[in-house]
Amino acid sequence: MEYFVDKNSIVREIWGKSDTILLIFAGASAEFALNKAVDWLYFTGRLPKDPLGRLFSTVTYARDIVFSEKEMAYKTIKNINVIHASVEKKRGKRIPNWAYKDVLFMLIDYSIRTFEILERKLETHERQDVFNVFSDVGQRMGITDLPKDYEAFKEMRHLHIKQNLYNGDFTKDLYKQYRKHIGIVRYKLLLESQILITPKAVVQLLGLRKFSILKPLISSYKISRKINMDCLLKAMILPSAYKENIRAMNISKPRKTNRIFFNSPL
Repeated sequence: MEYFVDKNSIVREIWGKSDTILLIFAGASAEFALNKAVDWLYFTGRLPKDPLGRLFSTVTYARDIVFSEKEMAYKTIKNINVIHASVEKKRGKRIPNWAYKDVLFMLIDYSIRTFEILERKLETHERQDVFNVFSDVGQRMGITDLPKDYEAFKEMRHLHIKQNLYNGDFTKDLYKQYRKHIGIVRYKLLLESQILITPKAVVQLLGLRKFSILKPLISSYKISRKINMDCLLKAMILPSAYKENIRAMNISKPRKTNRIFFNSPL
């Protein structure tokens, strides 16, 4: 049985733990709000109505591709393209290629950043492995002008952050929606997570503090995982609607996926 991602890949270890996925989600929620193409997410009307669900669906797509058999992963990627094409047809214009790259770059960057915060520093070949997996996804989606390797990715990622992020009206509205849907306590925790995981330029654009109060607590959290207290902590901070989804994301071995997701990433 051939999987889209090799069973020994570091990507499986990263995306097989709910902890890392939650931090990846936190980073993505910040950049989605700042991205100049966020109007595409507002066009469907789904993002302001269910901001967590819409953003979480993007992360879920990526995770399930990582753990799918190769042919099923190809079908899922094809379905993503069909959904995007439908939205483009309704709006009468194309989603910019750079916007697709921005989302792909988030998944690469936050996969690496999150693992290094919660686990350990990645080796050079492991970072390249993360890049290779998501670059393959991007090529399958038809995204053009992708970087050739991880080193080229770092340069292009920096350029995209500089050119494509902006704190505008959509940004401010989306953060209002975050606060409305998750409550003030979880909202504050989301902001602290974003300070912890996002690049400095993102923190600056959002007007957040430079230092996250979560940083000195990471060591304690790692200990809580060893004594199985992390489940209790997640139960306390997660909205009830997502608790089962998060629990289901802990995977230790390859699994067979028999479904294609039809919840649009837009």
